[in-house]
Amino acid sequence: MVLLRILAGIALMVAGRRLFWLFVGLIGFISGVRLASHFFPGQPEWMVFAIALMAGVFGAFLALVLQWLAVGLAGFFAGAYILITMVKISGWGTAGTNWLFFIGGVLGTLLILVLFRWALIILSSLAGAGLIIETIHADRGVTILLFAALFVTGVVIQSWVRGTKQP
Repeated sequence: MVLLRILAGIALMVAGRRLFWLFVGLIGFISGVRLASHFFPGQPEWMVFAIALMAGVFGAFLALVLQWLAVGLAGFFAGAYILITMVKISGWGTAGTNWLFFIGGVLGTLLILVLFRWALIILSSLAGAGLIIETIHADRGVTILLFAALFVTGVVIQSWVRGTKQP
């Protein structure tokens, strides 16, 4: 599962904007794992994986068919995931993060609807960096620096591929 997280993180950081359906599908998968683990505790790993896979396929399907709905949903879940991940790596703890999930979701949705292309680049780079960081067990300072470096790398790669100036 660690290798899968790292590969998914790299894919999001490098091609999250160009392969929009992949971004939405991976965010659906990540959210599916988190939600299935939360709402169905103690279930076999294959069941959590199956639920997450269905969420990812559904997200990719929405991205291809109903792009704006998929954009809003992806922005919501990416924003929620990113805010909770940032709180976790900062060391503030994750107890009572239900309200952070909602706040991050609303912020992610607003960001992606207002600044669509750049939001995809930023959110996919943050989500990709978060996936990779979750697999690394280092002290907080190293984790924060690595997260920032991965995020900047993702933004630079995707903005370069896009053919625009760096932000």
